Amino acid sequence: MKKIAIVGGGAAGYFVAANLGKKLGEQTVLFEQASLPLQKVRISGGGRCNVTHACFDPLDLVEFYPRGKKELLSVFYTFQPGDTMAWFSDRGVELKIEDDNRIFPTSDSSLSIINALTEAVERNKVQLNFSDGVQEINKVENGYELITKSGKHFFESIVVTTGSTPKFWKSLKNLGLKIVNPVPSLFTFNCKDPRIEGLMGISFDDVSVKINQQKLNTEGPLLITHWGFSGPAILRLSAWGALKLKDCNYKFETEINFIDQSKEETIDFLNKKKIDDAKKNIHKNNPFGFPKRFWLSILNYCGITDKMVYADLSKKQINFISSELTEGKFQINGKSTFKDEFVTAGGVDLKEIDFNKMEAKNSPNLYLAGEVLNIDAITGGFNFQACWSEAFIISEELKKIL
Repeated sequence: MKKIAIVGGGAAGYFVAANLGKKLGEQTVLFEQASLPLQKVRISGGGRCNVTHACFDPLDLVEFYPRGKKELLSVFYTFQPGDTMAWFSDRGVELKIEDDNRIFPTSDSSLSIINALTEAVERNKVQLNFSDGVQEINKVENGYELITKSGKHFFESIVVTTGSTPKFWKSLKNLGLKIVNPVPSLFTFNCKDPRIEGLMGISFDDVSVKINQQKLNTEGPLLITHWGFSGPAILRLSAWGALKLKDCNYKFETEINFIDQSKEETIDFLNKKKIDDAKKNIHKNNPFGFPKRFWLSILNYCGITDKMVYADLSKKQINFISSELTEGKFQINGKSTFKDEFVTAGGVDLKEIDFNKMEAKNSPNLYLAGEVLNIDAITGGFNFQACWSEAFIISEELKKIL
C-alpha cells in the first residue's frame, strides 16, 4: 500500500488525518515541528474556537474570502459549514450559533474541538511525529523524499498543510510551484491621537469605517486599544485591503462614523437637544449610546468646556461635534498583528491547484490545503471552514488509492 505524509499538524492537516479511515491511516505519518499540534485551534476565539460560520449557501459563503472566492465555490459545494457542524456533532461535540452567526462549541472551549480531532486521528492509527518538522521536500522517482530532523523518508503521496510559513514555501518553489509573496491579512490599525488616548477597552457595536483613498469601507463592531483601533470592522477592512495597505506601507487616513446616522441627522439631533435640554450640562449628559469617556474626549477635542449647557452650543460647535462623530478622520501609522493567530494573504498561487482534488496540477500526488495556499478570509470562522473543506476533499481523493 502507498505511504502518505501529512506535513503540518494544524486544522487542515488533522482534518485530513481524521477522515482517512484506518486502512489509510496506518500508512500515514503526520509531521509537525511543534511539540503540540493544533495551536491555532487552541487559541482561536480567545480559546473558545470559532469553528465555522452559519452561512450555508456556497454562493454567499465565498463572498467572505478576499482571495480564493472563485476557486472555493466548488470546494464549498462539496463540503460546507453544515457538513462541518454535522461532522463534529457526530463525534459528540455540540455546537451553537451565536447572534453574529459565528459557531462555537457549547462548552466554549477549544479543547472540545481538539479532542474530537485527536481522537479521530488516533482511531485511524496515524503515526504522529511531533518535534519533527519537515525541512525539505524533493521529487524523486515514484514519489517524494522528505528530509526532517529524524532523517530521510519516502512517500508516494504528500499533503502539505504547513500554514503561512515562508521558509517552507521555498521548498515548494523548488518543486516548481509559483508562490505569491505573503503580506499580512488580518491586523489592527496603529493610531496615536488625542481623541482616543487613554480610552483603551472602549467598544462600539456598529460603526462604519472607510479608507477613502483606497476605496475601502466596511461596517461592524470596533474596539479602541492601547495601540489604536481593532475589532471585527477593522480586521475585516484589513483583509480586503491587505495588498493595497501594504503598498502604502500601512500609512493612510481612515474615516470613522461612530454612530448609526449621518452628519446632517446628528446636527438636527443636537439642535433639538439645544432646545429640549437647554439647561442641561453637556459633559454630564451624553445623548448617545457609546461610553461617556468617549463623549468627554470628543467634547474636549471640540473645545466644549465642562461648564457649558446645551443652550450654549454654537452652530459651529454643533457642526464640529457632528463631524467628529460621523466622519472623524484618523491618521494610521502602522499595524499590529496577532502573533499566533497571524493570517496572511499569499502562498501557493491558486492557478497551480486543481481544486476538484486539491492537488498540484504539475506535481501528481502532491496535495495542499489551508494557509499554505493564497486563500484567506475575514474573521468569523471562515479561515477554518476553508481548511475543513479543502482537507475533506483531500481525504476523499486519497481514499481512491486503496
